[in-house]
Amino acid sequence: MSESSQSQSASGNGSVNVERQDPKSNPNHKREAYSETNDLTAKKSRTEASPVPYSSGSEEEGNSGAVSGQENGKEVKEGNSGALSGQSIAKKLTFEIEADGAEDKGSRHTMEDAWVVLLDASLDHPGKLRCAHFAIYDGHGGRLAAEYAQKHLHENVLSAGLPRELLDIKVAKRAILEGFRKTDESLLEESAARGWLDGATSVCVWVLGQKVFVANIGDAKAVLARSAITDGSQNHSDGVHALKAIVLTREHKAIYPQERARIQKAGGVVSSNGRLQGRLEVSRAFGDRQFKKVGVSATPDIHSFDLTDREHFIILGCDGLWGVFGPSDAVDFVQKLLSEGLPVTTVTRHLVREAVRERRCKDNCTAIVIVFKHK
Repeated sequence: MSESSQSQSASGNGSVNVERQDPKSNPNHKREAYSETNDLTAKKSRTEASPVPYSSGSEEEGNSGAVSGQENGKEVKEGNSGALSGQSIAKKLTFEIEADGAEDKGSRHTMEDAWVVLLDASLDHPGKLRCAHFAIYDGHGGRLAAEYAQKHLHENVLSAGLPRELLDIKVAKRAILEGFRKTDESLLEESAARGWLDGATSVCVWVLGQKVFVANIGDAKAVLARSAITDGSQNHSDGVHALKAIVLTREHKAIYPQERARIQKAGGVVSSNGRLQGRLEVSRAFGDRQFKKVGVSATPDIHSFDLTDREHFIILGCDGLWGVFGPSDAVDFVQKLLSEGLPVTTVTRHLVREAVRERRCKDNCTAIVIVFKHK
C-alpha cells in the first residue's frame, strides 16, 4: 500500500483517495506487518438528499425488503419496515447523507488501500434518482489493482445500466455484476501488458433513491447500524438508544467450504495453511492474474435494502479494521462519538486511530462511515 496523495473526484462532489504502489510490496502475501510511523489522512464530504419520485421493479426472489447478513456475528435475514410495496414507497423519507473516509498505514511501509466517497456519483449519467457511491479497495502485493478499480469500477457500473430514472432492483444488480466483471477483465488485460501481479479486495455501497446496494469481494466488510424499533425507547444506561450491528457482507476466503469447493472445481488447491496454492488467503479479488485460472473470482455478493428511519449509519472497513474491531464494538464506538455531536470526519478519523494506535492493528487500516440523518 503506498505513500498518501489525494485527488478530487471527477464529479467534484466527493473524495477519491489515490496512492502509488511501492515496488517492495510482496506479491504473494495479502498481509505482512512492517514498522514505520503511522500516516493518517481523512477527507470530509457532506450533502443533503431530497426526496425523489421513486419506483421499483420486482425485487429478486429472497431479497425483498430484507438485509441478508450477520447480526453480532450471527446469521440474520431481517425484514425491513420500510420495504417497497408495489411500485412505490408509501412514505418518502427526507434525509442527509454525511460520509468520510480515513486511513492509516499501520506498521507497514506502504499504504495499499484506496477509497472513494462520492455523495453525488451521477458523473456523466444524470437522472432523477439520487446516486451516491462509497468504496474501499484493499490491495495486496501492491497498490496498482486497488488504484485501477478505484478509478474505473463506478463508471463501469454506471455504463452497464445502473438505473438513473426509475429504480429496478434486478437491473441495478445486473449493472453492478457487469461493472465488476468489466473492471476485472480490463484490469487483467492491463496487468498482463504491464506485468502487474497484485490484487485488491473490495467493499462498495451505492445509494439509489432510498435503496442501498452493497457489493463485496474478499474480506473487506460493511456493517449496518440499525435501531431495533422506530421510537428509540430501547436505550443504553447512558440514554443512547441501542443499535444492532448487522454485517452486510460475506467473507470470501479459500478456507471456507463454499469457496474451497469452487476453487477445487477450477483446478486450484487450498493448502494446509488455508491459502490458495499456499499463497493467497482470499478467494475473490480484482486482479491476481496468476490465480485467476485456479479459482480466484471477481464476482461479488450483492445485497440490497431500503432506508427507513431505523437505519442510522454504515461502516465500511478493510480487514485491518475488522481484525481489531468486532461489528458491535465498532457500531458502539461510532455511535458514542456521533451522539456526542462530533462530525463524521472526526468520528472516522478517531475510529481508524483507535484501531491502529490503541488496538495495535499492524495492517493498513481504512474505514468509511456513512451517516443517514433523517429529518
